[in-house]
Amino acid sequence: MVESGVKPGQGSTTVSGGSAGASEPAANRGKTSIADVVVVKIAGMAAREIPGVYDMGGGLSRTIGAVRDRVPGSRPNAGRGVKVEVGERQAAVDLDVIVEYGVPIADVARDVRENVIVAVERITGLEVVEVNVAVNDVHLLDGDEPVSDSRVE
Repeated sequence: MVESGVKPGQGSTTVSGGSAGASEPAANRGKTSIADVVVVKIAGMAAREIPGVYDMGGGLSRTIGAVRDRVPGSRPNAGRGVKVEVGERQAAVDLDVIVEYGVPIADVARDVRENVIVAVERITGLEVVEVNVAVNDVHLLDGDEPVSDSRVE
């Protein structure tokens, strides 16, 4: 599996092998390769588009990401919480997800899975053989809302 910390150029796959020569159509001259990190980012963005997904990543990666996201001028890591395995024509994706409290987790996981498959297949042309969604946490209410210690008012 390739994690979001992969540097561009590491772990890439050839999507289409082309031919060389002037007799070939222009579209077939050369080959196309997609770095694993590209699939990581596409899957991460697609997962975050789903209502009910609060954040991505496990405990440590979320903590590091939260600190890093507060640095002025830094961009959020689109690949946090995403691991991929990419072959010549297929990809498998593992996601670590934090959901909002109260949302039906099975529905959110299904929607995430569907959106990731559609996005990765449409953008890369790879066949996605599986998307595993691990719900690691539930985001509770922010500290802005008062919580009563009493069970009744």
